[in-house]
Amino acid sequence: MANRNKHLDPSLAYEPPRCWVGDTHKIIYATEEEAELAAKVAAYDHHLDAPLKPYKCPYANHWHLSST
Repeated sequence: MANRNKHLDPSLAYEPPRCWVGDTHKIIYATEEEAELAAKVAAYDHHLDAPLKPYKCPYANHWHLSST
């Protein structure tokens, strides 16, 4: 049975996977649903009036978020 009491090391920073889109380094989301959830969390956390929208990456098989 796996150890359920594992803790993350607070000295390590999490860096999400990213890809270059144009001149920006955008976070990669594996599915549209994952990107939609991330957009909702960002809208809540940052009090956004206009929510971010997921879009399919034109260069690979994953998703990104856009404000437009």
